[in-house]
Amino acid sequence: MHQLNLGALEKETQAKAAGNGFPYINLVGLPISPETIAVIDENQSKQLQVICFYNGDNTIKLGAVDPNNSAVAELLRQLEEQYHNQGQLYMISRNSFEQAYKLYAVLPKITKVVAGLELTEEDLNRFAAGINNFKDIQEGIKKTSMTDLVTFIVAGAIKNNASDIHVEAEEKEVKVRYRIDGILHDVAILDKKLWKRIISRFKLLSHLKINITNKPQDGRFTIFIKNQKVEVRVSTLPTSYGESLVTRLLMPASLNLPFEELGMRGKAYLDLLTEIEKPNGMIITTGPTGSGKTTTLYSILKRLNKPETKIITLEDPIEYHLDGIAQSQIEPEKKYTFANGLRNILRQDPDIIMIGEIRDLETAEIALNAALTGHLVLSTLHTNDAAGAIPRFLAMGAKPFLLSPALNAVIGQRLVRRICLECKQVDKIDPKNLEKAKAILGKINTTVNKVKVPDLNKLKFYKGGGCEECQGIGFKGRIGIFEIMPMNKELESSILTGNVSEYIIRDINQKNGMLTMVQDGLLKAIDGVTTVDEVFRVAYDISTKGSR
Repeated sequence: MHQLNLGALEKETQAKAAGNGFPYINLVGLPISPETIAVIDENQSKQLQVICFYNGDNTIKLGAVDPNNSAVAELLRQLEEQYHNQGQLYMISRNSFEQAYKLYAVLPKITKVVAGLELTEEDLNRFAAGINNFKDIQEGIKKTSMTDLVTFIVAGAIKNNASDIHVEAEEKEVKVRYRIDGILHDVAILDKKLWKRIISRFKLLSHLKINITNKPQDGRFTIFIKNQKVEVRVSTLPTSYGESLVTRLLMPASLNLPFEELGMRGKAYLDLLTEIEKPNGMIITTGPTGSGKTTTLYSILKRLNKPETKIITLEDPIEYHLDGIAQSQIEPEKKYTFANGLRNILRQDPDIIMIGEIRDLETAEIALNAALTGHLVLSTLHTNDAAGAIPRFLAMGAKPFLLSPALNAVIGQRLVRRICLECKQVDKIDPKNLEKAKAILGKINTTVNKVKVPDLNKLKFYKGGGCEECQGIGFKGRIGIFEIMPMNKELESSILTGNVSEYIIRDINQKNGMLTMVQDGLLKAIDGVTTVDEVFRVAYDISTKGSR
């Protein structure tokens, strides 16, 4: 009788599946491997009444008592992204689920290991409490036990808003340096005897092989602080005196920057705002590593992220997680590259696509075609300025007749340090730099650019004098300086006729009123945001190269 009831239940489920448009399967007696059942966490399986019964041959199959449950559909989507497989959802009976769920009981119980450094708010306060300047870090290291040394170094970096920690073995000592606002600062000297124990601790945290010292290695770990996780990317490199270790701290708060606060102004801001709100085309950001390209792209994505818009990113690696956006990480070792990843993304019916970087012709061609077929595509190129993007695309082999209509705008950018507000004072700059600044500012067409330039004979600039708040540096924080190159008819004609040297493109841009990076930087210096020397440090040569 019981068997008859079960049989009736399966027939009822099969009919219900057909009525709801789902395939049906009976999991009772179906062989499911431990690796397959473990794809879904036991608690999640019980909560959603869902079982993974197949994972292989580019396919992942789930059986669910209620496949219409939106949470089940979301789980399947996440598993598709995680395993790069095509998902299939089946309806199963409650009995079928209960019998398959029993397989969890025979799985080996694994103690959860936190792959990271547990740094609580109390730890951070305890280690960072006595750090008011770099000398305090050196003194603190002398008093810190070996067990807490790595934690102390990391806490000091977080306290000082460092983006990177460099631990370098030299002939007689070990040097610790922090990169703060793009500039490296020596913060401590360690006894060479401590080197092996320090690097072994970092390697252990980031799952690197401790016994390998003659080859570069890359790893990562997570620092768990109250209300946030700090992702840490670790790189080791063999040198003549031992390994050089660099850790990059990816702070979520550093990317929480609204589009309006990036630092663009006047015509540049309005031009970019117009281009990103178009339903299709390509927006490219250019600049070297560390110039803020990722921050700019993420700020644009946040502005465009709406419930009715599907946004997918393809990154290497995913540095920050964005709510409401599907982010996929490439894995070249599994042949999941930017090019084939982009092909798969296009099957997901996205409205907006962000590609971490365009590195080759294959990726460029797919991206350009996507931009021409109803998608807004955001990406980056490694060129010196906005004008260099077009020759770079053509050097890759991109076709001019695709590039010209696909490209909406190119952003050139750098990061300059902000003057510390606590010690800001008037700066008497070098006479030669003053004349250069006047000459560059004098070329701005204020009517076209919609920006104000004060009387060139009454210019006033500022600097930071150095205080405890900024560790005596005179700067605290960074801001972008930008040039926005929107596509226009003259540029399109230049691309199609092959007249695409950087000098010609730069002349076209300036004729059409583009504010260059150095001009934007000098206007920020007049506003007291940064210094003239800082602007010329990062942008002067770029702006004047090839000028006539």
